Amino acid sequence: MTHVATLISNPDAAALDQAALTRARDILPASAEPRWLAERIAADIPFNVAGENDNRVRGWAERLREAVGDRPIDVVVQPEANRRKRLLIADMDSTMIGQECVDELADKVGLKTRVAAITERAMRGEMAFAPALRERVALLEGLPVATIAEVISARIKLTAGGRTLVATMRANGAYTCLISGGFTLFAERIAAMLGFDESRANKLVLADGRLAGKVEEPILGREAKLAALKDLTARLGLSPDATLAVGDGANDLAMLIAAGLGVAYHAKPLVAAQAHARIDHGDLTALLYLQGYRREEFVPV
Repeated sequence: MTHVATLISNPDAAALDQAALTRARDILPASAEPRWLAERIAADIPFNVAGENDNRVRGWAERLREAVGDRPIDVVVQPEANRRKRLLIADMDSTMIGQECVDELADKVGLKTRVAAITERAMRGEMAFAPALRERVALLEGLPVATIAEVISARIKLTAGGRTLVATMRANGAYTCLISGGFTLFAERIAAMLGFDESRANKLVLADGRLAGKVEEPILGREAKLAALKDLTARLGLSPDATLAVGDGANDLAMLIAAGLGVAYHAKPLVAAQAHARIDHGDLTALLYLQGYRREEFVPV
């Protein structure tokens, strides 16, 4: 078979059944019997077509989403070959964690609403990332550095399935990198909590144990994330189709498009519309099912 459609629901609200798989299979040409990856949570439907380009593959995914209707089931269509990836590069804020770190810091100085509005515009692609970051960081001037540890401890929540995703891919030979337009003081600790091989992020300027209201230049944003993907691919001697990237915001889009499989995870509309794949309902273990892993192959964490 040349292609595979993967249907996935959230493991905490399993919604996939045989009827949904049958409807999906009826749409796909020359399809084989569905194979469960996890009962009622995820299944593959292999099918066979010739000469499918990216637009046609996206069209199959849209038709399948229409077939499942309003049921909380994600659909991803991709070539069957090279599904297992050797590099994972993942955004941090609102992807591997559920929060935006700069917004949580702003809450400490009573400016969360103002800063979050700037964050939202930047993530939607409505304003350039670098000036948006500089504007937000300037509002944090004078905040004690110790506040960052307090925020991580009290407010930052790891996204469900993230540790399993990283552990399982690493156990199967993949390299993993957490990359963030946020700050190293967050990314380094969160990368360690999730089990990543490395992390890359922006550096805050500090003065006398407090934030100076500035970030070191050049700012790591959209183009730097793309450059990191290319750098790691070259360093590891991998072809682009061996890479998996995941993110939610406009500054992730270039790396998502360049990766072998770019996944928009609970993403902004602009990103979800352009990425190779989108996950709107599942947790981060969905990225393992997309690679053909069965539930029993997941590494326990």
